[in-house]
Amino acid sequence: MRARSRIISTLETVYREAYQKADRAGDEARMRALDFGFQRDQVMLEAILDVRDALSGLRGEEPKAESSLLDKAMAIRKFTKLGPR
Repeated sequence: MRARSRIISTLETVYREAYQKADRAGDEARMRALDFGFQRDQVMLEAILDVRDALSGLRGEEPKAESSLLDKAMAIRKFTKLGPR
């Protein structure tokens, strides 16, 4: 499960790039629309993440920490490793 901070950070990055592009183009209407869209999407995403956290709590699950890149590589290696020859 992805961390809340990582999800919000990704959303912010996407909007920031689009906002800077609109700023360079001098498109103030687009900048206002992006600002509003970001705020709207952030509120909706926070609500969805709250629901996710609540459902995890109902199942008695602890939120899983993200695996490191090394852990992911080891899991792939273990999965693809063939049995004894």
